Amino acid sequence: MDKLRDKNTDLLFQAILTLENVDECYAFFEDICTVKEIKSIAQRFVVAKMLTEKRVYSDIVNETGASTATISRVNRSLNYGNDGYQMVFERMNGK
Repeated sequence: MDKLRDKNTDLLFQAILTLENVDECYAFFEDICTVKEIKSIAQRFVVAKMLTEKRVYSDIVNETGASTATISRVNRSLNYGNDGYQMVFERMNGK
């Protein structure tokens, strides 16, 4: 995480924390990212959700169109990352 942390990234994350609803997220992210970037991030998030649900790679490929390389990278983040996905999934599930 220290490789990522700097004043520019802090500013970006502070901006994201001001967003209050999905429509505001769409407006902000459509301005700051390309459609492809947003779709790629969304795909990785769905892959992570499916992996935490113990779905198999072949189902994930078929349902998301993600490559097995992408699925492997997301799986590595789930197993060896900073538990960011887990934190968000728990909060989304009200735990």
